[in-house]
Amino acid sequence: MSPSAAPAPGFSAHTFPAPDGTLLAYHDSGPGTGEPLICLPGGPLQDSVYLGDLGGLSARRRLIRLDLRGTGGSAAPDDPDSYRCDRLVEDVEALRVHLGLDTIDLLGHSAGANLAALYVTRYAERVGRLVLLTPGTAAVGLDTAPEERLAAARLRRDEPWFGPAYAALQEVTAGRGTAETFGAVTPFFHGTWDEAARERHAAGARQRNEPAASVYGGEGVYEPAATRAVFAEFGRPVLVVAGEGDVNTPVPTATAYAALFPKAGIAVVAGAGHFPWHDDAEGCAAAVEAFLNA
Repeated sequence: MSPSAAPAPGFSAHTFPAPDGTLLAYHDSGPGTGEPLICLPGGPLQDSVYLGDLGGLSARRRLIRLDLRGTGGSAAPDDPDSYRCDRLVEDVEALRVHLGLDTIDLLGHSAGANLAALYVTRYAERVGRLVLLTPGTAAVGLDTAPEERLAAARLRRDEPWFGPAYAALQEVTAGRGTAETFGAVTPFFHGTWDEAARERHAAGARQRNEPAASVYGGEGVYEPAATRAVFAEFGRPVLVVAGEGDVNTPVPTATAYAALFPKAGIAVVAGAGHFPWHDDAEGCAAAVEAFLNA
């Protein structure tokens, strides 16, 4: 298992077996209101504890956070190839069956949105509503133009750390990224680069199953054309949530993602980065709640 933080207040931990027998953990916020919202973490392969209560969304909706295999309270599998995103789809389906739900409302954050996308590709009829929260786009083959990332970053031009971080981002977007420059752009992922954000970033590094992360999106995992074809026929409601200043999934990229579906909307959280529930908890939670209750 990976290092794990304490459970978020109000969540209880449970386990269930994956199809290959790996014991998986999930965290349930309790009765709440409406149908459960299954939440898939990013990282990739980061302990779901970082999602917390999604900015207070658990007070409005019952949340179920899945710890992907080898993270949080879930056991590591015998087969390391089972960390592949396309194989993790069956873990999500096993959770649906375990919960006794005919359909699920599904949320995927960042790299977890790729898992949500592949679940829809394979089990479209099992998804009621889909929330893609600052989504990763590998599963659908969407590329982000360097200028889109730089434009989002320039919203932070008045920050004292902006100069070196922006120079590092220019190197990264030009394809000359190094471990040092990738580290230097971290402030752009957070709406406010304060002590709390620094602590969350450090915790995220500890909570991530780094050796397995490279397997998650390995060769042959994604088939973007096939996924896009399913999305074009997916008639259920979809919400894409973007952070106004997110350099990972800038607003134009998020908008292009929403356009892949016939019934998708987009919510932009002002002043937010890649973790909008920290930057504007009320705005992020209200947008998701309104969508789920529509």
